[in-house]
Amino acid sequence: MALPHMMTVPPTPSERAAHGRSVRSRATRSSHGRFERDAERVDPVAVVERQSASRLPELVPIRYGRMLESPFRFYRGAAAIMAADLGPLPHTGLTVQLCGDAHLLNFRLLASPERRLVFDINDFDETLPGPFEWDVKRLAASFAIAARADGFSVKEQNAAVRACVQAYRERIRKFAGMRALDIWYAQDDADRMRLLLASSMSKDARRRTAEATAKARTRTHLQAFAQLTRVTGEGRRITPDPPLITPLRDLLTDPTGDDRRRLGALLDRYEESLSSERRHLLRQYHLVDVARKVVGVGSVGTRCWILLLLGRNDDDPLLLQAKEAQRSVLAEHTDAEHYDNEGRRVVAGQRLMQTTSDIFLGWTHVVGLDGRGRDFYVRQLRDWKGIARPDTMDPAMLRLFAQLCGAGLARAHARSGDPVAIGAYLGGSDRFDRALAEFAQAYADRNERDFEALGAAARSGRIHAEFPD
Repeated sequence: MALPHMMTVPPTPSERAAHGRSVRSRATRSSHGRFERDAERVDPVAVVERQSASRLPELVPIRYGRMLESPFRFYRGAAAIMAADLGPLPHTGLTVQLCGDAHLLNFRLLASPERRLVFDINDFDETLPGPFEWDVKRLAASFAIAARADGFSVKEQNAAVRACVQAYRERIRKFAGMRALDIWYAQDDADRMRLLLASSMSKDARRRTAEATAKARTRTHLQAFAQLTRVTGEGRRITPDPPLITPLRDLLTDPTGDDRRRLGALLDRYEESLSSERRHLLRQYHLVDVARKVVGVGSVGTRCWILLLLGRNDDDPLLLQAKEAQRSVLAEHTDAEHYDNEGRRVVAGQRLMQTTSDIFLGWTHVVGLDGRGRDFYVRQLRDWKGIARPDTMDPAMLRLFAQLCGAGLARAHARSGDPVAIGAYLGGSDRFDRALAEFAQAYADRNERDFEALGAAARSGRIHAEFPD
């Protein structure tokens, strides 16, 4: 018997395109260039403080310290501020699954289960459905901010932003003409991308791209195992590096009782989120050690555990990361459905946007050391991951990287949204590209003022910042 939704005749491509073009009447493409909210804007420091209230208080100063290192690092930790800025603005209503934090350092090389190196988004803590342009605006502004940090001229900054947005627009229009399965199977294989870009890359850029690809292939779970663990009298254990890495045994108040049993339940509930064949694989390992780890910039202060599991012997490790999933910063600005587990929300969004996901990706719920239940998502700690270094890029290289990111975001959006409607809305001209360059400059200015506001809060004693690393 056919399912009800499969009996409904969907709009034709022409009708979908007409809908996309009709959206221009309420949200013109040029209107995206405007950003003026100073009069009614929420205090950015207050936004960050509200987030900190639900985090580990001893780690919050590290978060502030990392955000105060530079305007770009501040931007990485300020997704909630940008969500508060974008939420009240007029938008297209052309909905996709949003990354929610689509800055340039959240695009990187990753390993597929087939052991191929692919280029994709790698951070979905804030993922929720919402207007496609919110992700594009966050990505575009990140290139303007990164280019400023490198000392590039305004012209060079705008060139990177426009390269990013043009790549997004052109690829989403390409997806508009493709079959649904072809869109779903589309993948940005690292080797294929290198060939596609070879004609526009300098010899030095080609060399550096090849080196980055080779380096990513060395960043395996075995390398992480060697770096993060050591042999002790009790066997292989995670190496302490407080406050950045703190073994669970140093945090427990009842190391042989309820504390350990509660955290031990983390793996039991996580296993239930995996498919049967992956549960079978996980059962080949046993847990030997757990430690709390400080990760990222915006995530600092949330609970994050690294779990060391061993298989047949000490040379058969598996390192998992269980990261706390809190409410998305987009939630109060959208009418997206509520998930019973925020970790499940992250996993669902990641599987929808990524072409290939970690085989150990799952979620769980844990009653923590303070007796409160919290949601987590779980994945491998490191597996063939390569991250960009915008501070080492010249303007030409940054433009090429911007193209890769823009095209990659378009692929992720096409999987969940309507590329026909979005492509028709964007059109064949560069009007949207030019508007986003204006927006990126305006938001980079705003970000610098917010960065200074956080610095002033630290100097006045309103917040306390630490710089342990």
